[in-house]
Amino acid sequence: MTKLFKGNDVLEVIPEKLVYEGSALAKVDGFPIFIDGGCPGDKLKIRIKKANKSFANAEILEILEPSAYRVKPFCPIHNVCGGCGWQYVDYDFQLEQKRNIVFETIKKITGREIEVKPVLSSPKIREFRSKIQYPVSQTKVSKRLLAGYYKKGSHELVNVKFCPIQPKIIDKITEFIRQTAKELEISGYNEKTHKGELRHIVYRYSVSENECIVIFVVNNTKLNEKFKNLSKKVMNEFAHVKGCLVNYNTEKNNLILTGDTRKIQGENHIIEKIDGKTFKISANSFFQVNIGSAENIFNTVKNIIVENYEKPRLLDAYSGVSSFGIWLADIADEVVSVEEAPSATKDAQENVKLNNINNLKAINKDAKIAFEELIEANEKFDVTVLDPPRKGCSKESLDFAVKLSKKAIIYVSCNPSTLARDLKYLHENGFKTKYIQPVDMFCHSYHIESVAWLEKE
Repeated sequence: MTKLFKGNDVLEVIPEKLVYEGSALAKVDGFPIFIDGGCPGDKLKIRIKKANKSFANAEILEILEPSAYRVKPFCPIHNVCGGCGWQYVDYDFQLEQKRNIVFETIKKITGREIEVKPVLSSPKIREFRSKIQYPVSQTKVSKRLLAGYYKKGSHELVNVKFCPIQPKIIDKITEFIRQTAKELEISGYNEKTHKGELRHIVYRYSVSENECIVIFVVNNTKLNEKFKNLSKKVMNEFAHVKGCLVNYNTEKNNLILTGDTRKIQGENHIIEKIDGKTFKISANSFFQVNIGSAENIFNTVKNIIVENYEKPRLLDAYSGVSSFGIWLADIADEVVSVEEAPSATKDAQENVKLNNINNLKAINKDAKIAFEELIEANEKFDVTVLDPPRKGCSKESLDFAVKLSKKAIIYVSCNPSTLARDLKYLHENGFKTKYIQPVDMFCHSYHIESVAWLEKE
């Protein structure tokens, strides 16, 4: 890597692959250049924006010859909206690139070449998104409310009137909220001044029931009468809206939902039915955002267990609304679910009743504390299912999982880097990864879910 570039250098390159975080990677004499909006196989004229000794970032000046994998984005504002960045790449090729990202990340961090199976595609690649979180702001002069997504790498809000990756009804509800909130003199939030009432509009949508709840995230500590009126108007206008809620958030950070969510009118949850299983999902509870791909993940985990372990005792950690526990209860001897969010555990307990399950116990505690207590009680599980947040598991949690798991750990991850880090630690502590099955949850973006199956050596 002897080549050095400086800002504003112009050159021609052909990117070789897409990388995590979304850029295309080209190499000139071994020197890596990351190009926003590039597609492997493109012949590009680029300009270096920023360079250091080990890599450079560049922008496209001209596509001299488009790649065979470059397609026309189906969203008219794809180039400005930061919601999903890979629409210009053929979908099947996106899946190949994601598989490669998982394989290379795991190999780089663990030092092992682990089998990564072809990515399971999303059953729907449009209108698949069932949780939507729109930041809200306001124009200075006309006082028009804006709701949408930020431009990539900025905090400039793009007002989204039509988003093809979410249900069409959400576009209509959002437009109605924008207009009605302005009529009610509800102000949009200003990040810089920390003024303004409405910070976010959040939707939880049920695919099976074609219904949603709307959560207004407000920069306040008590409910303003204006939001009661807005909720009434929204629910009168749309039969799809089963409830309106308020979330109080006066924090000066980029947190969307605090733990303080209250019902204004109607229901405080949605019901989602997947292949005969019923899930109650509240505003603050975690559930996968793509229901078709969620089913693929659930069945991937179920098939590993059915084919290799007979009537196991299961630990479902970071369990959310006990989605895995409920999906697996009929093939298990017993399931213990652990989740720290109170709203999710409450949903889990109700989901157990809704599905007539009598072999699942839901524990509301931090995973680390719950694991410690289970170890002290000499509990053992044939299989542990780990589904942590993006940051992965703490070392203590992994240590406890190792002690609690007699036969296998199935690790569900939404971040290849933290997955690789945690697999390396588990490899050093007596487990071996059999294979990894990626699942496409966030189509047209670099994000990728993975299910890793580890067995005790």
